[in-house]
Amino acid sequence: GRKVAEACAARFIPSSLELGGKDPAIVLEGSDIERVSAALCWGGMVNAGQSCLSIERVYVHESLYPLLTQRLAQRVSQLMLNDQDLHHGQIGPIIAERQVEIIRAQLTDAVNKGAQVICGGEIVQRGGGLYCLPTVLTEVTSEMLVMTDETFGPILPLMSFSHEHEAISLANGTCFGLSGAVFGADENQALRVAQQLIGGAISVQDAALTSMVHEAEKHAFKLSGLGGSRMGAASLTRFTRSQALMINRNIHHNPWWF
Repeated sequence: GRKVAEACAARFIPSSLELGGKDPAIVLEGSDIERVSAALCWGGMVNAGQSCLSIERVYVHESLYPLLTQRLAQRVSQLMLNDQDLHHGQIGPIIAERQVEIIRAQLTDAVNKGAQVICGGEIVQRGGGLYCLPTVLTEVTSEMLVMTDETFGPILPLMSFSHEHEAISLANGTCFGLSGAVFGADENQALRVAQQLIGGAISVQDAALTSMVHEAEKHAFKLSGLGGSRMGAASLTRFTRSQALMINRNIHHNPWWF
C-alpha cells in the first residue's frame, strides 16, 4: 500500500488504499454475556477470520472475564471445519500457504510468552487444505504478535482490564485504525467509549456490523488506509474531481477590477 501511495504521489494520481487492521472489541462491565459471546464468535470467526473487518483482539472487564472466556470458548469449539462438504461446517481453509506461516508464528509466539490455549491453537491438514482450528487464547499480553500484527485467521485473544480508560488506551495502542466494536450494559455506556476509539467504523452492541452495513461512510485511520470512503454514497465519487464554472454576467465595464 505504501508503494502504491508513493507511486501515485509521484504522478499526482489520487489513490484509495484499503489496507490492514487489528480490530479491537471492548466488553464493558455489565455487558450481556450471551449477546457478547455470540457476536464475538461471529465477528472473529466468520470467513475463518479472513476479512479486513474482523475482530482480532478482545478486551474484557475483569468482572466478566472468566465467564465470557468460558462461554466464548464453548461457542467457538462447536464450530466445524467444512473440509468434507462445502455445505456443512463454518470454518474454511487458510487462504494461502504464506498465511499459514504467519498464523503459526503468532500462535507459537503467544504460547512461548505465556498465553493459554482454551480451544483450538493448531493448524491441521485436511483434504489437501490447511485449516486453523477455531481458537480462543487467554493470558495474552500487548507484546505478543497475536495482539499487534494482523492475523487473518480464526483466532480470538482475550485480555482483561480494570478501568474503562485502560481499555480505550489498549484498543487505540496500535498502528491500525480500521474498525472495532464496543459492548456495554446499555447503549449510552457503549457509545461513550466507541466515540473515543480511533477507527473508521465502530460497531456498538454488535461485532463486525460494520462489514455488513454499507450505507455509512467508513474511512481508514492510521496505517489502515488512505483516501475517501469505500462505502456509502461518497464511495461512488472518490475517484472523481469536480470542476467549477464561474460566470460574470455584469454588463458594466470594469465592474470590480482594480
